[in-house]
Amino acid sequence: MGNKESKKKKVSKIAKTMDKVAQRASKADGSESVVAGLSQAAKSSDMLSSVFSLPPAQRLRFRPGQRLADIDAGETPGFDGNKAECERFIGLSATEISRYQRLMYANGLHGSKRRVLIILQGMDASGKGGIVRHVFHQVDPMGIHYHGFGAPSEEDRQHDYLWRIRKELPPAGWISIFDRSQYEDIVMPHVYGTFPPEVWQKRYGEINDFESELVADGCAILKIYLVSSKEAQKQHFLKRLYDPRKYWKFDPSDLDARDRWDDYVAAWQDVFEKTSTPDAPWYLIPADHRWYSRMAVSELLRTTMKNFNMTWPPLDVDRAEALERLEAD
Repeated sequence: MGNKESKKKKVSKIAKTMDKVAQRASKADGSESVVAGLSQAAKSSDMLSSVFSLPPAQRLRFRPGQRLADIDAGETPGFDGNKAECERFIGLSATEISRYQRLMYANGLHGSKRRVLIILQGMDASGKGGIVRHVFHQVDPMGIHYHGFGAPSEEDRQHDYLWRIRKELPPAGWISIFDRSQYEDIVMPHVYGTFPPEVWQKRYGEINDFESELVADGCAILKIYLVSSKEAQKQHFLKRLYDPRKYWKFDPSDLDARDRWDDYVAAWQDVFEKTSTPDAPWYLIPADHRWYSRMAVSELLRTTMKNFNMTWPPLDVDRAEALERLEAD
């Protein structure tokens, strides 16, 4: 009884916190002062983050010695609320993400190099597509770029493996979302032996250098691995096979990869150990409860952009002259 009452109190506290967030966000939108509006938005974002007992940037970051195989994909680390509260959180967070995305885009047009690269990885049916649909549903399409990486094309094979990655990187002020990424060029040959070890093993260091250069040039990198259980994947595959509206999602190769589950886990374990760096850490997010994984990604993205501490760029024309011309028209 005590635990149930305690959880009710926590849930109630989360609901009250989000009520306050909504009120503060409204004040930010209605503020006539640019500085005051941004200050209110920052406070609103901080308050929204407080629904976590420990920020996802800390709780979900890969730690040395952590084992992918030991993560419970059904957990919701740092969040004691329910699905409905989580979905409300995503809605409130999406509003703030939209605000910070417009701010970043505007500054990109005025010389800022700030931009964001989001890398989404995970086993088939781990929810990568749902992340994009839910987290970015309020974002202005101008300034967002999504790209899914499949098997390299014939043209891709004629170049270095990072060639196709570089083509899709975000310009200044933009967010690029990668569904799979350069890490496939390590994991796939690791699992299937399509290249000798001396070819793909050197890519760990090459990718670290590549990402370090991006970060030094103003690009924030969020590397997300959605941790799903084998049972949850099975249920999603069954839904695809029983629902005619989802037939298009199913590919027999998904079952081939499922047969190599343990090999994939081992390959990704090596990736995390060798490429989770201070510049670009990996975040391992339990994804059997998709509402939680979407919430965690939303939190990571929003706080990343908030921490850019941007303000609206100044007007770079003669305001008085422009007003005079308009009034004379």
